[in-house]
Amino acid sequence: MLASSLPRRPLIGLGAALALGVALAWSPLGHAASRAVALPPPATTGPAPPDDAPHSAVLAGGCFWGIEAVFQHLDGVTDAVSGYSGGAARTADYRSVSAGRTRHAEAVRITYDPGKISYARLLQVFFSVAHDPTQLNRQGPDIGPQYRSAIFHADETQRRVAQAYIDQLDAAGAFDRPIVTRLDPLEAFYPAEAYHQDYAYHHPNQPYIVFNDLPKVANLERLFPELYRDDPVLSAMP
Repeated sequence: MLASSLPRRPLIGLGAALALGVALAWSPLGHAASRAVALPPPATTGPAPPDDAPHSAVLAGGCFWGIEAVFQHLDGVTDAVSGYSGGAARTADYRSVSAGRTRHAEAVRITYDPGKISYARLLQVFFSVAHDPTQLNRQGPDIGPQYRSAIFHADETQRRVAQAYIDQLDAAGAFDRPIVTRLDPLEAFYPAEAYHQDYAYHHPNQPYIVFNDLPKVANLERLFPELYRDDPVLSAMP
């Protein structure tokens, strides 16, 4: 299936796109795309990694195109792959996941250099600009459990750091509503179809990307200038 024929993110004409952009800017649906919250750094960062070997984090928060785009522009990230996590291998495909009954979430596997950026710092970016962690089973215009906010932790250290940061943000009243981000053990990650990889990079003028994802990248540059990289690191997927 071609990316231009995806059922829930259609291409539309420029005039309609501009009208849609104005409408979204004044609606709750546009809030997730443009919002960004300056958050304190995590107080709990976990132990320093024993070596500088690449580490990975699997995060979910709405359409994986936007999450991938944000982390591709983050210094210290060496790879970002869109995919599915939370369900079985036999249902790890876009058509099945889009039905919302597979237990999968659209997720991104982020490979990073712990000598340059920590797991806790990734979470700060995740909660601050990559998505709205107070939206339950949706993210902006995308609705369903496959768009849930979730952290798939690979080990107890990742779980503890994530839980501590959520508790820290809740205690500080960082958001107007409760954080609904789930913490789930990482059982498996399945890369998405090739046409989903580097999607925002290859389709910067698609209206969905313009109104939902490019503002997130702009917010990353604005709130984390010391971490922002202008040239995105592209997926190592073929």
